[in-house]
Amino acid sequence: MPTLQEWLQNRAERDQYLYDRYGKPLESVHAGEFVAIGPDGQTLVGATAAEVLRQAIDAFGSGNFAFKRIGQRAFGTWLAASE
Repeated sequence: MPTLQEWLQNRAERDQYLYDRYGKPLESVHAGEFVAIGPDGQTLVGATAAEVLRQAIDAFGSGNFAFKRIGQRAFGTWLAASE
């Protein structure tokens, strides 16, 4: 079983992959908006974080999607844990 730190690292890598593959193409049209990307590449885009998060939880399930502001360089970390 992975440690929390390993799980967080794997999750960050998955989210970056999903954004690179499915989110980057949205940058020219939707920069500054928010995107949620499901594990199969389905995207939800909207103007507010709350709007997109609500739709993403309904569509993909809680915690089962990458979430990012389109065009921002780094992913934020919601939880930082140390061992």
